[in-house]
Amino acid sequence: MTYCMVAVLLSSASLLAGQEQAKNTNKDNQRSSPAAAGERSRERLIRQVRHELVMLPYYGVFDNFSYKVDGSTVTLLGQVTRPTLKSSAENVVKDIEGVEKVDNQIEVLPLSPNDDRLRLATYRAIYGQTALNRYALQAVPPIHIIVSNGNVSLEGIVANEGDKNIANIQANGVSGVFSVKNNLRVENRPEEPK
Repeated sequence: MTYCMVAVLLSSASLLAGQEQAKNTNKDNQRSSPAAAGERSRERLIRQVRHELVMLPYYGVFDNFSYKVDGSTVTLLGQVTRPTLKSSAENVVKDIEGVEKVDNQIEVLPLSPNDDRLRLATYRAIYGQTALNRYALQAVPPIHIIVSNGNVSLEGIVANEGDKNIANIQANGVSGVFSVKNNLRVENRPEEPK
């Protein structure tokens, strides 16, 4: 046998071995496919729900959305300043392929001129702070300021623990705020055991 024939036989043998391995891999994937497909479907649904909520036209820094996906049911949570935003959130999530039921538990914050004043003052205190003003440049700033009856909750994600602490200090310094609950999460930080 010549060198060329040996090379052709070896490449043919490796091609056949690769095809056999691919068949075995496909069989293994088909066995685990329902679970993997279910997880991929859930991840796709989570991404789509988040995208639709963030794209709502009146969603801003004084509103907060969170949600849970359980199969084909989506539970909407959070707080909004406008009743129309609550219904808009439900409507856009209902239209996502794969969603069969929406449980809308979003709280509409009470109308209050004092709360409106506190929202603006807290916004200025946080986003006017030199260490935090870079967050204000994003389309939807990541630090959400929720004010209900003079009580402030900070929701969202910051880059580090220092930014979280600065936001808390700034919010606590606003005149007229009764309490501050700092629910800010630090980006890319592993979850702490509870």
